[in-house]
Amino acid sequence: MVDKTPTRPASAPPARQGKVSDDVAAFVQKVGTLARPDAAQDGRLLFALDATMSRQPTWDLAQSLQAEMFKALPKDSALQVQLLYFRGFGECRASKWVIDAQALARLMSGIDCRGGNTQIGKVFAHARAEHAKRKVNAVVFVGDAIEESVDGLAEKAGQLGLLNCPVFFFQEGRDARVEAAFREFARLTKGAYARFDASAPQELAALLKAVAAYASGGRDYLKLQNSGQARALLAQIENR
Repeated sequence: MVDKTPTRPASAPPARQGKVSDDVAAFVQKVGTLARPDAAQDGRLLFALDATMSRQPTWDLAQSLQAEMFKALPKDSALQVQLLYFRGFGECRASKWVIDAQALARLMSGIDCRGGNTQIGKVFAHARAEHAKRKVNAVVFVGDAIEESVDGLAEKAGQLGLLNCPVFFFQEGRDARVEAAFREFARLTKGAYARFDASAPQELAALLKAVAAYASGGRDYLKLQNSGQARALLAQIENR
């Protein structure tokens, strides 16, 4: 049973590398079950960020890894990406859907953290609205806290699951209650969970690239990603 108490992360103990690797392996395995985007249309990836003040200490690292995900895409990749972020007092903004990865990376570099509560419910609602217009192949959410009703968020997550709109949760930090909630939301949306950990930046960067490559065009683009995470993901897809 997920703890319903809204939570901000407390001081975290040092990360255990083995645990991070286990989470990444499970994440890769789960992403391998995604359906390939329709070849007649561009894949669509919604990338959502918690930009509240608690993420400030590692924000530069987070930005660099997130930017690398877009820069790694092949030039002819058929992937549309939309950036969504929340911060401050009710501020939640989305970019246009773009195929220019460099432009999106520049947009991310201009975002700074501001104090405020989480708005994960708005992320779920926005994903559902965009999916109703045209299929969203994957949603990635990066955050470290929950300050909303877990039951309410679970209901919205379940609605996305029914629509086959998977959400992949990257948790920064080691708050156990946040992890339990993120894992449950991932299950309900038919997505996956992994820890976003500063101790393993290259491993997680490779995973982000693999997810983006798959969302853009399935196994063909995934084959172009030279990483163990991408190869593991490709093996899952080819064996299904």
